[in-house]
Parts: sequence; C-alpha cells; structure tokens
Amino acid sequence: MAAFWAEPDFDEHELVQLVHDRASGLTAIIAIHSSHLGPGAGGTRFWHYAEPHLAMRDALRLSRGMSYKNAMAGLPVGGGKAVILAGPDREKTPEMLAAFGDAIDAMGGRYITAEDVGMTEADMVAIAKRTPHVSGLPSQDAGMAGGDPGPFTARGIAMGIKAAVAHKLGRDSMEGVHVAIQGTGSVGGGVARILAAEGARLTLADIDEARASAMAAELGGTSVAPTTVMDVACDVFSPNALGAILDDEGVARINAPIVAGGANNQLARTEHGAKLAERGILYAPDYVINGGGIIAVTLEYLARRSGTPCDVSEVHAKIDEIPRRLEAIWQEADATGISPDRVADAMAQRIIGR
Repeated sequence: MAAFWAEPDFDEHELVQLVHDRASGLTAIIAIHSSHLGPGAGGTRFWHYAEPHLAMRDALRLSRGMSYKNAMAGLPVGGGKAVILAGPDREKTPEMLAAFGDAIDAMGGRYITAEDVGMTEADMVAIAKRTPHVSGLPSQDAGMAGGDPGPFTARGIAMGIKAAVAHKLGRDSMEGVHVAIQGTGSVGGGVARILAAEGARLTLADIDEARASAMAAELGGTSVAPTTVMDVACDVFSPNALGAILDDEGVARINAPIVAGGANNQLARTEHGAKLAERGILYAPDYVINGGGIIAVTLEYLARRSGTPCDVSEVHAKIDEIPRRLEAIWQEADATGISPDRVADAMAQRIIGR
C-alpha cells in the first residue's frame, strides 16, 4: 500500500491508522480527518476491494466527507470513517468484529463508529461488547432513537429531493415527478417508498435486479438494468449506491435537471461538480442531503453517554433542517456562479476551521 500522504485524497488528515489482527484475520483502516468540533464520527464499511489502495482512498474520502457532513448538520463531532477489508468470500467473523472493537477502544474515544455499507445493527451490538464508542444500537424503548440509521437517512434525502424539485422545477408537490433511483437498499428503498407515497413516478435500479423489480411492482414503478439507470430521461436522478459515479462519462450521461441522492462521494473529482453546473443540472451536495443517518446516531450516542433519552422527534426535527441548508447553498450558487459542491465545501471548511 502506497504512503497514504501521497494519496490525492489525503487532506491533512489528523490520523490514519492501519489495523491488522493476525489471529482473527482483521485488516482495517481508521481515518480521522478533523476533530475540530469533537471526536471523529462516521460509520464502518465492510467491503472487498480489488486493490488495497482503493480501501485507503475510500477511508480518506469518506472521513473527509464526514467532517463536512457533521459540520453542515450542526453536530458537535468531527469526521472519521473506517473500512474493513473483506476477503473475496466476504466472510465476517465474531473474532474480526471483536478485534475491530478493541482497536476502536484503544483510541480512547477519538473515533465513534456506526454501521455503513456491509455492516449491520447486529454487528454494532457485537462491537459494543468491546467498546462504548459505537452507535446505531437498537433502542429498548419505543419512540427512542437507535438502531438502523437507514430510515433517517432516507427521510432527509426525500426532503432534499422535494426541496430540489421546488428550487429547480418550481413544483411544490411530488405528484407525477419522475425520479430514477439507483440503489434500492435500506436508504434508496426508503427514499422510494416515501416518494411513492407522495405520488412520484419511479424508475428503480439495483445490482440486485430482483430486488429492484420487486420494489417497482410494489410501488407501481418500473425497473431497469443498473447499467442503464443513469440514461433514463427523468426529473430527478437519485444515486443511492456507491460513489464516484459522476465522472466525465457519468456527468455526460445524466438525462435529468436534478441530481439528488444519498451515495457518498458521488463526484469522482472536484471538477465534476462544475461540469454538472455547466450542463444546468442542479446538484444536491451528498454530505448535506444524506446527513439524516449521522444525525440520528450522533444524537443517540450523545444521549446515551449523558444518561438521558433521545426521542425520535428530536432526531426528526434536526433532519427537517436539511432542506433549509440546501436552499442556502443553491441560493449562493445562483448568486455567485460557483457550483453548489464548491459552495458547500467552503461553508463546511469555515465551520471546521480550515
């Protein structure tokens, strides 16, 4: 693995730690981008990477994104992220989770984790047996925050899509608005259900084509192959799978006036935000629109540490601020001619003292 500081996505990260536990077979990277606002907070991703440098790139990009996301969400935490390098068989053992929990605990609270792609609520419970610095744990009381952050993320994204439709298309209802959703898992599927209930017309795609097809049948939409969803003529393209899809080719393929979805790091490189703007496409910066999950797990964690309950209504109230933040970004972008991603980055950098 090349020196991480030579990676193009290294951005004066405060800590990049390689964890290897021979007994369990665990190999992981924990990255903290900024602790200006508090301990680094961000989920753990369990993924098989074709090359180790791709895992490092993910850890660096995702942790920086968490710094910006947490800052823009008004949370008292910094940005961190972890990736566990899965083998080709994607086997995840209790021993690996225990070793990972021990590694987090050894950091003494500098990093707080939660679930991300490839990790589950049950995995968080297992990790919590080794460290208190974990969130996204199931709630024991009805109406209290806790558990899978996916539905909270989906709520914020759906609200952000509605704000984008109002800003770009001048429509105050989702009735008949055509949304093409890439990814129908916990987040994308949640977005689809919310928008379908409000009358949106859906086109769905997922690498699990059977899942996308079944959801389309359930919600009265249509499904397409995952390789063609970016070409669909629609009002909103909503990426909710893995990131870096908006490269030169991806930007050219978009056939919608709005891109608004929950995938992290949608822009392959910083220049691709400007390329979207040049095409007249309104972009919802990913780390702003998808902040619902980290809002939920952070409020849950802080409440548990203080010994006070966190009602779901408190989480919803903070998520409901996402459209206002997006509108402020778009208004500044309209006034200055600077692309929304650059406007959001500058706002976030000011908040974290950079």
